[in-house]
Amino acid sequence: MSIGTGIVLFVIGAILAFALNVQVEWANLQMIGYILMAAGVLAVLIGVILMARRRRTDVITRTEATPDGNVSRRSTRAPGDDEVL
Repeated sequence: MSIGTGIVLFVIGAILAFALNVQVEWANLQMIGYILMAAGVLAVLIGVILMARRRRTDVITRTEATPDGNVSRRSTRAPGDDEVL
């Protein structure tokens, strides 16, 4: 969600900074556009960093039948999956 929000902020900022040719007394729309563009880039970077840090746990269950008829099951996980961030 933060990547999409960052892109939206960047696009709105670019429109304000480059596409609008409107002068208002109470605000500098070009500066607001640059601020929104910077916030959009920051949001995209944070989103990419958080997505890279996200861990995925794979649980593998193996079922083996021995010649004497017993069934054994074993579940394994990748090391370090139990760590809390």
